[in-house]
Amino acid sequence: MHIRNRLIVTTILTAGLLALPFAPALAKPSSNFGSHVSDCAQTMGFSGSHNPGMHRGAAGWAGEPCQ
Repeated sequence: MHIRNRLIVTTILTAGLLALPFAPALAKPSSNFGSHVSDCAQTMGFSGSHNPGMHRGAAGWAGEPCQ
């Protein structure tokens, strides 16, 4: 009976940990990232070294202007 109780508690704790949200899922994307990408495309253009992917999308963009 003691082993059974440990197994139940372990299963419940594991299920609880798996239900926790991951940090990337909590990141709220900026609402003006699309405008930033559009402005950069029109003013500077994009290349292999400077493009929207270098910020890892809206979640990785810190709000800095086009450079």
